[in-house]
Amino acid sequence: MIEEKDIKAIGKFQKTHALKGELNAILDIDSEYVSEGNAVVVDIDGIFVPFFASSVRPKGSTSYLIKLEGIDSEYDAKDFVNKTIYGIKSELVSFLELDGDDVYEEDDFSGYGVFDDSSKEMIGVVSRVDSSTENLLFVVDTPEGDEVFIPVVDDFIQEINDEDKVIKMSLPDGLIDLNKKNKDK
Repeated sequence: MIEEKDIKAIGKFQKTHALKGELNAILDIDSEYVSEGNAVVVDIDGIFVPFFASSVRPKGSTSYLIKLEGIDSEYDAKDFVNKTIYGIKSELVSFLELDGDDVYEEDDFSGYGVFDDSSKEMIGVVSRVDSSTENLLFVVDTPEGDEVFIPVVDDFIQEINDEDKVIKMSLPDGLIDLNKKNKDK
C-alpha cells in the first residue's frame, strides 16, 4: 500500500481533453518521469492509487496531454480533474533537477545515512547533493573522516526511507575506495 510519506506532488490534472480519456496536466518535473513507465499516483477517496501513462505528449510550453492506462473515456477522465499528481519518491531521485524545478530539494538528503545494501555497513552521512556536474552526486562524510562522492543513479539506489533518513545503495565494488584514493592524490 502506498503511503503519503512515500510520495511527493509532481503536478496536477487540469481538465479532460477530447473523448478518449486524455487529461491536460501541468507537471513540475520533466515529462520523462511519466513517459518512462514510472507510476503516477492519485488520491482517490483517501487511497493513493498508482496509474501508468500509455502516452504523454506536450501541449504548449508548460502542459502535457497524458493518457492513463485503463482510462478510456472522457467520462472516466473527469474523475481526475483538479487532482494532484504524485510521484513515488524512490523513483523520483534521478529527476532531482530537471527543468529547474526540484522534486526533492537538494537539502532534503542532508543528514541521511547511506548504507551498503549487501554488507549492511554504513558508508557515511550525506552532507549535501552536488549538482555542479552533469550527474548529481551525494557528497558523503564517512566515519573515517573522508568525503566521498556517490553518483545519484537509479541502479545504485535500492531504497530511500524518509522516515528513518536512510538511503540503501548497491554500489559497484571499489567505488568508495576509488573516491578515497582520488582524494589522497
